[in-house]
Amino acid sequence: MLSKKTKYAIKALVILGKNYGKAPMQISKIAEEERIPKKFLEQILLDLKNSGLLYSKKGAGGGYSLNKSPNEIYLVQIMRITDGPIAMLPCASLNFYHKCDECKDEVTCGIRNVFIDVRDATLKILTETSLAAVIEREDKLVGIITSGNEI
Repeated sequence: MLSKKTKYAIKALVILGKNYGKAPMQISKIAEEERIPKKFLEQILLDLKNSGLLYSKKGAGGGYSLNKSPNEIYLVQIMRITDGPIAMLPCASLNFYHKCDECKDEVTCGIRNVFIDVRDATLKILTETSLAAVIEREDKLVGIITSGNEI
């Protein structure tokens, strides 16, 4: 399941992606538009800044902006920054591997084998989906709804 932290991070990055190339956005504006608790958003944006995805400017006209193009930011990066491992089991993780305490033999564990497949399929989608692609999907869906068509 996607944590609130990751969901809020993606939502904030989408709005910053739509604002890419313009003046920095203030936390309060992002929080209000996306209905994210401001204090929680402050910590999330700080984590994203520390990871290099965001730039912040202090003072009048300050706020946050993307440090990279929306085409260069991928969902896998955001998820790893905010939640850590992508895999659902620690023994199936690439970057955060940890042997399961109750496991007798990883090599023959059917559960691990299935969740490695789940991890690989998930990683394929997340590493191929940029922030720009998320924005494009959102804009397309809004266009469909505003034209009176059903999804």
